[in-house]
Amino acid sequence: MIKEIVKDTEFLSQPAEPATSDDAQVGEDLVDTMRAVDGACLAANQIGSRKAVIAYNDNGRTFVMYNPHLDSGMQRFSTAEDCLSLDEPSVVERFKIIRVSYQVLAGGKLGNRTRKFTGWSAQAVQHAIDHCEGKLV
Repeated sequence: MIKEIVKDTEFLSQPAEPATSDDAQVGEDLVDTMRAVDGACLAANQIGSRKAVIAYNDNGRTFVMYNPHLDSGMQRFSTAEDCLSLDEPSVVERFKIIRVSYQVLAGGKLGNRTRKFTGWSAQAVQHAIDHCEGKLV
């Protein structure tokens, strides 16, 4: 279901709660909403859920991560980013290469994964993980 984008900075500043397999609908809502607004990434708090769930686009495919965590980063750089929840771009520090641990929902259960991201995908995933941590970019 397509949800309205949250712009309340007090709500967005609160860290997310761990997601469970019962939060599958949050992942579906993220994907539906992200496609409707033509976004690159979206975190659950941006659609009104306090769960640690993100969705992102990578080469035309949409992926959902439950309980994502940035494990490591390399090649720090500074950039300006837009955010669907904020009116003005923000200057942030990012990494060009990251390793993320997360969970995926398969067969009704959450399974652990780890993945390396580079370039644009790394930046989008870091942005969404920041939202899960209650950081406003």
